Amino acid sequence: MEHMKSKPTISRRTLLKSGSAALGGTLLGGLAAPALAQTSDELTVMIAQPHVGGAKIAAATFEEKTGVKVNIDVIPLGQVYQQVALDQQSGANRYDVFQCWYCTIGAVAANGLGQDITDLIERDKAEIQPDDYIQNVYNPYSLYNGRRFGLPFDGDSHALYYNKEIFERLGEKPPTTWTELNAISARVTEQLKGDGVHGHSLIGLPVPLLNVSTFANRVANFGAEFLDADGNPTLDTPEMLAAAQSIAELAPNASPTPPEVGYTEGLALFLSGKAAMTEGWMDLGINAQQDADSKIKDQWGVLPLPTLDGDASKSRAALNAGWSLCLSSKTEKEELAWEFLKWASGVEMAETMIATNGTGIDPFRRSAVNSEAYVTANAQSQPIVSVALENAMSWPTVPDAPQLLEILSRDLASMLAGNKSPEDTMKGVQRAWDRILG
Repeated sequence: MEHMKSKPTISRRTLLKSGSAALGGTLLGGLAAPALAQTSDELTVMIAQPHVGGAKIAAATFEEKTGVKVNIDVIPLGQVYQQVALDQQSGANRYDVFQCWYCTIGAVAANGLGQDITDLIERDKAEIQPDDYIQNVYNPYSLYNGRRFGLPFDGDSHALYYNKEIFERLGEKPPTTWTELNAISARVTEQLKGDGVHGHSLIGLPVPLLNVSTFANRVANFGAEFLDADGNPTLDTPEMLAAAQSIAELAPNASPTPPEVGYTEGLALFLSGKAAMTEGWMDLGINAQQDADSKIKDQWGVLPLPTLDGDASKSRAALNAGWSLCLSSKTEKEELAWEFLKWASGVEMAETMIATNGTGIDPFRRSAVNSEAYVTANAQSQPIVSVALENAMSWPTVPDAPQLLEILSRDLASMLAGNKSPEDTMKGVQRAWDRILG
């Protein structure tokens, strides 16, 4: 796709000058404009900790263009939805814009935490360019009952990363099937564990964004889905059980105590050269090349996720993690907040953030993933991510999804610790999901 350049559409004058022609016409699509000059020219935006780098870039450039200060409130990864709900239930109403894990978009909408922005998107579609979003990201990240409640901010999926030096030293070839991956991990661990090297840096911490992501990589490639076309759970199907058995088989030969390995620990293990493989987000290549403490610069490779039969053309990614920005239903600065939300999710910011190390942001726009800046910054991963997101498997986004995924995450951790069999784990999760979904 031809790389699209966004034109500056906001300035301090047009954004803050009450009653201006630009504010009432072009910028606000002809709708009645609030008197923005009568509100404080500050916003408060809630962001999950891994994405602070990206949020700071968006906030700084927005302030530079408009003079509006954007205060970033940083929340731990697993507490985002709860914090937004608590903020509104308590009446504090601090946030004008908040980050939303896409699996909570149904809960955000059903519980009235975020505004329905469908009409705003239509009004400002020339500026937003919704067709430029990777549609397989845009829809699950924003839709609930046919209406939109967010705009994408971070398009997440995994690929398989491997340490070339370790593979060459042991005469191994990168795996193309999940069976091969498990076997290679076992051999590497057996031969190199005395040096503190393991076959796989397996992220198994009981946080849905983490250990369910690792599991979802197998779910997508074993031909399963979390819910069927009618919204019924499929946790006890043969395909789902095979996915669970695959990851349970890997665990003993992966990073020490996988249920204690989170994102930071798993990344550090791989970047330090102490793991032969890992399944990671698409900015891992930038980390490997640019992080000051990376010991694997120019010594890593990346492949699509393995498949059952080794045919890479069948590889399917999962939408692991992934974030939108939502307009708070309690903001008193709706138009000002909306301008920031559009800016942070816009064409220019999308390209800047995904090509910059330390932002935590992965591609969500087609123009950005195909941009010269991203190809240069992440040359090995770019061909994979440009294909992977177009057909990636979505996780549940129904209002009960947060509860469903917490249960799955908890029981997967128990399975990886050896406390439950894959069969008992999947049957138990199926029963729990059936009760919740009715």
